Amino acid sequence: MIPPSFDYHAPRSLGEALSLLSSLGSDAKLLAGGHSLLPMMKLRFAQPAHLIDLNGIADLKGIREEGGSVVVGAMTTEAELLASPIVRNKVPLLAEGAASIADPQVRNKGTVGGDISHGDPGNDHPALMMALDAAFVLTGPKGQRTVKADGYFLGLFSTQLAVDEILTQIRIPIPPSGTGWSYQKLKRKTGDFATAASAVLLQMKGTAVAKVAIALTNAGASALRATAAEAALIGKPISEATLGEAARLAMSICEPTPDQRGDVAYKTAMCGEMTRRALQAAAARARG
Repeated sequence: MIPPSFDYHAPRSLGEALSLLSSLGSDAKLLAGGHSLLPMMKLRFAQPAHLIDLNGIADLKGIREEGGSVVVGAMTTEAELLASPIVRNKVPLLAEGAASIADPQVRNKGTVGGDISHGDPGNDHPALMMALDAAFVLTGPKGQRTVKADGYFLGLFSTQLAVDEILTQIRIPIPPSGTGWSYQKLKRKTGDFATAASAVLLQMKGTAVAKVAIALTNAGASALRATAAEAALIGKPISEATLGEAARLAMSICEPTPDQRGDVAYKTAMCGEMTRRALQAAAARARG
């Protein structure tokens, strides 16, 4: 299908984009990679009168290390994440997650900020960012504000991003040396959304878990933080018993939507299994 007619705007600066967004109001949509918005427009699920293309704004791109954090511009592509030695060396969980997103064609155009801003529970970055304790810099007419990833996603396609704001940066604390990580994702084929996935960041003290973050993809109306499963692991070794209990607690918060990828029971069970596998892999990496 062909989308309805719209006016196209290509600002060259963040200030110009914000001015357009403010003046055009709810009739405007921001265009990043376009992999979510354009299909919705073709199906007439979205019918914006104006598109504001952010691809020409250089300040929204790039990856750098700053003050103990990795700072990622919102218009950075998935392919650029994968090519970055900073990401691979400092936040390897993000690199592992990006490698599982769609296919090379999509990764060459799809942006980190677009994935996050869309608020789709099937997207991978929400759970990855929650596990990494990332924060999002939102810029609007009143200036900047910073919102933690854990709490940013409110529900299906709903986030804390206001209609007159633009997500400009993602700030990720660099995990300490010896931190283990894993993103385990079950999908039917290359390019598909996750049937279920689990992101884990883990630190060990001796044989016991000292700190752990677990976040789930496509397990509910938004990415979910499995806090009860995390708490159950603290101070305990990674064993069949503790892995089983963590998987059970992760499954207990799941409310997936049944679709062609599976019914509720299957998708919930796979969230538990992906959590088990992610914990095992993260613990092995933490041990070196």
